[in-house]
Amino acid sequence: MFGLVAALLFALGSSAQAQSKIPRIGILFIGGRDQPHLEAFKQGLREHGYTEGQNLVLEYRYAEGKQDRLSSLAAEFVQLKVAVIVTTSGNSARAAKEATNTIPIVLTTGADPVKSGLAKSLAKPGGNVTGLSIIEEDLSGKRLEIFKEAFPEMTRLAFLWNPLAVSYSAAAGTGGNPSYDGVEKATKAIRVQLLSYKVQSLTDIEMAFGEMPKARPQALLVVQSPLMTLNSRRIVNLALKQRLPGMYPTRQFAEEGGVMAYGPLIGALYRRAAAYVDKILKGAKPADLPIEQPTKFEFIVNLKAAKEIGLAIPPNVLARADKVIK
Repeated sequence: MFGLVAALLFALGSSAQAQSKIPRIGILFIGGRDQPHLEAFKQGLREHGYTEGQNLVLEYRYAEGKQDRLSSLAAEFVQLKVAVIVTTSGNSARAAKEATNTIPIVLTTGADPVKSGLAKSLAKPGGNVTGLSIIEEDLSGKRLEIFKEAFPEMTRLAFLWNPLAVSYSAAAGTGGNPSYDGVEKATKAIRVQLLSYKVQSLTDIEMAFGEMPKARPQALLVVQSPLMTLNSRRIVNLALKQRLPGMYPTRQFAEEGGVMAYGPLIGALYRRAAAYVDKILKGAKPADLPIEQPTKFEFIVNLKAAKEIGLAIPPNVLARADKVIK
């Protein structure tokens, strides 16, 4: 009898010990529970031999679009002693970085990590932050090149952007805002007047669209940021109501009715982030893992939306599209 009890206790102890060795990964979302790219991340994990609930535990935290919640949510991961924190925005990464300088942090999207003070360089991050980063200002020229080809008569462009989308640190030695500076430079190159609309909330977005008719823009440009993504459908609908063709940062906007979108495949970034998690769990240091930038981009045209607002997309532009929504 004693031997049976001892064996049972040993088995329970071994099971508990095995459970404690299963790595926990914290995922810090800027938005809510509806996460279209989460499955891509899980797929990437499966490709590296991880199955949620078996040899890996995923802890989810959602800021529900409220940036002031990020710090407390990141602190929860520190208390849980997760092995890695995966973040889905530049500000999420900053909140995680402020919560810990020891737990590895993997970016999936976000702004320039060097200019925002999260890393010393892309090739050699030097701290506890690595992963994948979308440097939006580098894409502005390409987006406007396509836009001008589609609408050669365009002379006034409304630019909807969030100046707080990226928290640039004074220590990083940056001035201005690269998101705006990149667009301003690109519009000057094609001789288009830039109409700037700074927004920090949905209310600001709606007020901006209320002001736009006074300046009579002929098109709209939106760059990637959590605020824009969280309010994508509302932005698209407001633009269509004013018959404004929009150039948007990701496929999501075009699928919701935006006329055009050019940007990286966000799902591919999440899938690739799983490879970083795998390397770190196997002993790699984030300080030594280069921060990658997207290598695959897609151009989407929503021909149905264009027709609804009376716009004709030139055949040469349609020929460049990776996908045409009819």
